[in-house]
Amino acid sequence: MIDYAQSGRSGSAASDTVRKQCTRVSSVMRDKAIVNRAITRLARKLNTRPSEAAEHLEQMAEHSGISLIEVAEGIEDTPHAFSPPELPDWIQGMLDTHDDLASYTVPITDSVGRVIDFYWLAVNRHGCTADGRQHDELVGKSLLEVSPGVWAAGLLDEFTAAYQSGVPFHRESMEYVDIVDERPWPILLNVRAARVLDGLLLNFTRIDERELFLSGWARVQHLAGLGWAEWELASPKVTWTPQTYEIFGREPTSEPISLEDLPAMAVPEDRPVLDDVIDSLLHNRESVQAEFSIQHRHGVRRLHVIGEPLLDCDGIPLKVRLLVQDLTAARHRERAVTRARERAAREQERTAEERRITAHLQNILLPPGRRLMDLPGLAVGVRYQAAERLARLGGDFFKARLIDDDQVLLVIGDAMGHGLAAASNMMQMRSGLAGLAYTGAAPDRLTTWLNELVLHNNREIATTGTAIVSRFDVAERTLSWANAGHLSPILIRGGHAGTLEGASGPLLGGVECDYQMNTTQLQPGDLLLLYTDGLVEQRNRDLGTGIQALVNALQSCTLTDPEDLIDCTLQRLGASSDDDICVLAARVL
Repeated sequence: MIDYAQSGRSGSAASDTVRKQCTRVSSVMRDKAIVNRAITRLARKLNTRPSEAAEHLEQMAEHSGISLIEVAEGIEDTPHAFSPPELPDWIQGMLDTHDDLASYTVPITDSVGRVIDFYWLAVNRHGCTADGRQHDELVGKSLLEVSPGVWAAGLLDEFTAAYQSGVPFHRESMEYVDIVDERPWPILLNVRAARVLDGLLLNFTRIDERELFLSGWARVQHLAGLGWAEWELASPKVTWTPQTYEIFGREPTSEPISLEDLPAMAVPEDRPVLDDVIDSLLHNRESVQAEFSIQHRHGVRRLHVIGEPLLDCDGIPLKVRLLVQDLTAARHRERAVTRARERAAREQERTAEERRITAHLQNILLPPGRRLMDLPGLAVGVRYQAAERLARLGGDFFKARLIDDDQVLLVIGDAMGHGLAAASNMMQMRSGLAGLAYTGAAPDRLTTWLNELVLHNNREIATTGTAIVSRFDVAERTLSWANAGHLSPILIRGGHAGTLEGASGPLLGGVECDYQMNTTQLQPGDLLLLYTDGLVEQRNRDLGTGIQALVNALQSCTLTDPEDLIDCTLQRLGASSDDDICVLAARVL
């Protein structure tokens, strides 16, 4: 195992930058904490607003000839002379229902009636401040006495406005810096304030590491190979998600790597890349993206990082955050997809078919007239109705063909967007899937491969799409299908129409994903409808209403011929030409 800590201090420019920046930030934040604490103390002593106390403190430093920090350190605390009102009986019980810090405060005013602070009249018994102070240490004190950072963060003005106007205040994920014993104490909070009677209810919900490790977020990281890390520059605190440990080859029980030692993780030829990343984050104070290789315990890994500095109101970096993705497996998958495409092309002459499709692109987008295809075990009708304007031509596509003696491929999909770019992406999806299908893989694997193709084959332009990929077994009359963010198929049986229930995965080209397969047993006479969103989407109508209208139309069109069924359905829906419409109807023989 490499000793990263030792090698990280061997003279790297990035390591020196981190050390100097952390020292500077710690000093600046400590000075700000001392000044802010002095301002709130002086405000209580003078019975005035903190903004006026800040001006008075600057005048004291100017007239005394000593530094502002020295003057601030000499300001002693003087509690407000305040007679609190009687607490309503029900307030305490209500506060105790909260898990996080909840309090009932009343305003403290100056001689002319201006709100200058709030008095902690009641606090829930199990809530606590950032440094662990609870009920008995809070009740009877003022808000600024307990939390001087409230003024610097602008919360005192927000609380005052909420009290005076009666309009509740709410701020999510607030980067708040409290002041405890002359030390800055950065925390992430959700803050709420609401007036009740003659007081103000305050709720401070601390967002800590546990919320970063929610199961859903962890699952997303696992699927996408993502890790998240945060370094506080004024303290040694480092937060890593579990996936970050795996990406960097660290044991979950070990300490995270400090930002100072991070450059030593890179292979020697990529360390200048990390130097540039650190320089962009701390010197230029801007977001950055980079790709580099590290020496992992399982070999060299290729990583992609997106980093951002978190700045305070003065532009001083407080934290550095990185989103890290391990690209090693993705590179392997890309090669596997490439090999699969090559095998499919050799075995089934997919390349020749793609050339024919490219040569006849217009005919594929606008197939002439009605077409009824007789496939083993199925009678299939298809219809493509293009948008009237060329710019609105979309990426709708379908595929219906025999892939084995007793297997029929049925596909419908939509490459997102309009115009020739969408048509080009559609051709890529359609032709790629046509070749992959000859591998004999199940629909869930075909959909997973198609997703990888869309995700990794367009690096300069983000490409997404949806699709239903299905395979009909002629002998068993079973339909195996996978759904990549598309509208579910509709089954018509015995005059009743309804959508097929089954697992659905994300859009194609969104994230790495293993899709699930659904299986539906069909019967002779069943009619299956696959369609794109142009059939059910209309202005000023939600999608659910459109799908129900389609179901109603199918039930009223009591026809068994797939082409006749499509004609009847389009007529009853009055389908507009604002968007492409692609429909595939298959009757089980």
